[in-house]
Amino acid sequence: MVIEKIEKIKKAIKARESAIIAFSGGVDSTVLAALAYEVLGDRALAVTLDSPLFPGRQLETAVETACEIGIPHRILPFSHLSAPYFTINSINRCYFCKKSLLETLIELAEEKKYNVVLEGTNASEIKEGNRPGYRAIQEAGDKVFSPFVELDVTKDEIREIASMHSLSAAHRPSMACLATRFPYGQPITAEALRKIEKAEEYLFSLGFTQVRVRMHSNLARIEVPTKDFPEILRHSVQIFENFKETGFDYVTLDLEGFRSGSMDEPLLRKKVKQEEEEEREE
Repeated sequence: MVIEKIEKIKKAIKARESAIIAFSGGVDSTVLAALAYEVLGDRALAVTLDSPLFPGRQLETAVETACEIGIPHRILPFSHLSAPYFTINSINRCYFCKKSLLETLIELAEEKKYNVVLEGTNASEIKEGNRPGYRAIQEAGDKVFSPFVELDVTKDEIREIASMHSLSAAHRPSMACLATRFPYGQPITAEALRKIEKAEEYLFSLGFTQVRVRMHSNLARIEVPTKDFPEILRHSVQIFENFKETGFDYVTLDLEGFRSGSMDEPLLRKKVKQEEEEEREE
């Protein structure tokens, strides 16, 4: 089944003749770039936007991964903080972010005569909760192509494809932009982004591989897998002191452990409660 999907993806990409790939170095964009390079060669260009939302660690990973694939790679300076309505951090934040990002890539594609922008949203993601960013992709029309969505390729299948192609990203932990560390309604600032990146980088330096530091006002809520709790507690004093020096007032450990999209949980609980109330009224 996966082999059949690989061939369909390659056929769909080849039909575009040339493409820019929105490239973060995560497993989705890595598989997409590898398959695009396989069928398009130098008519495929991986582009990474160097933004305050994109940690330096991830930028280094993107550069290394592009070299691993062999695909031409370009880094563009970009600031989401200048995107209209983004920094107020509404529930539609990802829509404004993705729209601004795609407009930049589409402009580059048109300037350099590439036929399409490829982006790596997968079939698993659009079935999840709040995904306003996907609306920006749909609004771009034929200028943007999301093969994993169009061909119903899930996250697990993408990791399987990465393993089949011996890509280092196959087992790389999921990455997410730093905007996901803020609760909706809390403004996103350059200073706050720097604090979060510095705090997470410190946890990485201690050997943790799956980390999120969520920022609630000036409180840092640490998410790591529950299996890492003993190690976090063993370093608690050092972590506390480091985070205080970074500028946080309080430091706490989330007892539910790491999970993607935890900032959406209050919204989902509210939605479920509302649906239950509506059912009772009926």
